[in-house]
Amino acid sequence: MFKLKSIKTQLILYLLCFAVFLSIKDKDVSFLATAFIAVIASSAIEAILLYFKTRTFQITESSVITGLIVGYVLSADSVWWKPVLAAVFGILSKSFIRFNKKHIFNPAGFGIFLTLILFGASTQWRGTYVWYIVVPFGFYFASKIRKIEIIAGYAMVSIVLFGAQAILQKVALWNILGYFSYFYIFVMLIEPLTTPIRPIGKFLFGAFTALLIFILTETGVKFDAELFSLLVLNMAVPVLNKMPRKGGKV
Repeated sequence: MFKLKSIKTQLILYLLCFAVFLSIKDKDVSFLATAFIAVIASSAIEAILLYFKTRTFQITESSVITGLIVGYVLSADSVWWKPVLAAVFGILSKSFIRFNKKHIFNPAGFGIFLTLILFGASTQWRGTYVWYIVVPFGFYFASKIRKIEIIAGYAMVSIVLFGAQAILQKVALWNILGYFSYFYIFVMLIEPLTTPIRPIGKFLFGAFTALLIFILTETGVKFDAELFSLLVLNMAVPVLNKMPRKGGKV
């Protein structure tokens, strides 16, 4: 059910409006076509899976969000079946890769990464550096779903690592802000169901994601370091959720 008060519905509206803005700004409607194809695929496959469970037809907010993110991240010049596969893989991961009755991986991240590895798709990360839009809206959504600690952990480690690198390379420290993939940080990284629930776990999730991205980037890996790091930390969430609370309670 789509309701304006729902944070998921608000995210959908934001992603749709941002997509239209980027298409007008870049004079490129192929991006919208890719996103539309991915949304149709993700919504259809989840509707089919839910029908077998509930015998009712449903279009869910989460499936639309998954499709939209696929559209933002995959290259717009990909052949039509690649965004379809990415969306389908992502939705299927929710149903079949689970731990303690919860899905493990960020659906869009899993679907996109699998499509990159198996079928040679490429990423484009539309709008990721349009910080003046992504950052304020991102902070709004992060505060609403209580994931600010993830951003704090990610930012702290990234600034330290890239700052040290900038100093060694005699580059202006201000330039490190250009290293950040803002769409990744403020949309994908803070996905609520595949990230930790406790403050210290959230902070460590963001911090270790940033650390792994830095290591992989500096070692020159050929795959998408950001997506891979996100999926690795998704697997660590059950452990991070066992981090002690204040006072030593688990």
